[in-house]
Amino acid sequence: MVSSTYKGYRFPREIIAHCVWLHHRFTLSFREIELLMTARGIEVSYETIRTWCARFGSEYARRLRQRAPRPGNKWHLDEVFVKIRGVRKYLWRAVDQHGNVLDILIQGKWDGKAATRFFKKILKKQGRQPRVLITDKLASYRVAHRTTMSTVEHRQNKYLNNRCENSHQPTRQREHAMKGFRSVGAAQRFLAAFSRISPHFRPPRHRMSAADHRIEIRTRFQVWDQVVAA
Repeated sequence: MVSSTYKGYRFPREIIAHCVWLHHRFTLSFREIELLMTARGIEVSYETIRTWCARFGSEYARRLRQRAPRPGNKWHLDEVFVKIRGVRKYLWRAVDQHGNVLDILIQGKWDGKAATRFFKKILKKQGRQPRVLITDKLASYRVAHRTTMSTVEHRQNKYLNNRCENSHQPTRQREHAMKGFRSVGAAQRFLAAFSRISPHFRPPRHRMSAADHRIEIRTRFQVWDQVVAA
């Protein structure tokens, strides 16, 4: 029985899900994915692939999030600027001590008001406060901490926040490959899905043996199959 999620689509879910996976896992453009599918005898336009990624990327990410283990209680927060149509914006990101992305938010400023808005967004999404909050020495974090979670231990040290800073690297790679983002809304939607789908297929290879890595990858693909077939 075909899931109602794919009702009305000409292509089967396996092809749709494969294209969405290619786009979020590898630094491939829609035209490059179109070429890969053509090589497999499947004629689909890059515009159709773009529509699939916009429609199903966020849905797959939501389902993966529902199956993810409970996040850790030590949160790392950091911000980095991104250019959108030549205008500087700020990408706020929160990860736990295991590197799992908790939330992201793109805003036009990085003052105390913007930091407070991001803190409230995380708390609403997670439904609880962390045990420890780790940030760099940006003064905006002190304002947001005092306003939203003053009872939580707050450590401000740029050397303690490598966990979150490292999580920006895949975003930088995609930003470069996509030659920038077209709008704040498009960037927010893509990065919200990308931050969930891409790490799902990136287990910590450097901490695993080859055999364990193969088992873990097979397990994650089984979860992915369940997600796209739900």
